[in-house]
Amino acid sequence: MSTRDELRELARGFRWGRRPLVPRSAEPYTEPHEDVGFPTDWARSKAGVAARRVLLRGGMLPIVSTELSLRVYGTDHLEDVPGPVIFYSNHSSHLDATLIMCTLPERWQKKTGVGAARDYFFDVWWRQAFTALVYGGFPIDRGRGGQTAITKARELVDDGWSILLFPEGTRSPDGHMQRFRHGASRLALELGVGVVPIAIIGAYQAMPKGRWWPRKGRPVVTMRYGEVLYPEDGETHQHLSARMQQAVMQLFDEDRTDWFHALTRAERGETPSLAGPVGASWRRTWEGSRPVPRRGRPRTWD
Repeated sequence: MSTRDELRELARGFRWGRRPLVPRSAEPYTEPHEDVGFPTDWARSKAGVAARRVLLRGGMLPIVSTELSLRVYGTDHLEDVPGPVIFYSNHSSHLDATLIMCTLPERWQKKTGVGAARDYFFDVWWRQAFTALVYGGFPIDRGRGGQTAITKARELVDDGWSILLFPEGTRSPDGHMQRFRHGASRLALELGVGVVPIAIIGAYQAMPKGRWWPRKGRPVVTMRYGEVLYPEDGETHQHLSARMQQAVMQLFDEDRTDWFHALTRAERGETPSLAGPVGASWRRTWEGSRPVPRRGRPRTWD
């Protein structure tokens, strides 16, 4: 056996995370284990913020700018927005959080934390540390009531931190936007903060579910930041969630056409849906995988 094969065999047998070693068939008979969670407050200290800005500006941003044709619009909407907000967007790729954190203006970048799925991003020690440090992340229990995440979000907002959430709950399997869950709207109503819509166009085509690196050819990915939405008096979380989803669809429509036509269609209630075609899963995936066309100014070498 070569040295490379020996190292691979060693890595296969090493316990990289904190997953239980009890066989699945024996789990019903084991004593309950108290999960104390992974501490993340250290990542939001002054040293953690400084390290995160270096990693984002000096590491992540150059990588995504090299591997993708990245275009960012609408950050001017954030210039006069006071206090902490909840950023939210459609979710179709593992690129999404990285793209948002890299393109946020400096004022927001250094005080924004990402709500990440506990069962995936906080399951093993190295992914826990990476998520906390690079994204200022805190865990969200997708399959539970989420009270721990609400308590942590309230603490962050009280400290002047903004939050990034993905209301769909999980990545889209076919590139089309899924129905928004109401956790983000409930949180906005409870905390009394505004929500900022973000449309990420092309991330699924660049790195869909199942890939760990963007496709070759520098695929086009467009980021569009919208105007902040504030909860209205007496508004229900269902109505706010519908407004949040409509705002993201309008940004997609704006990217396909222009600001004026997207606005007039929204006023008439004619914004195109992002739910995708009804039919077989292969057709939905086919439609969702269509390459994003290159528009705007030509490349320097063209």
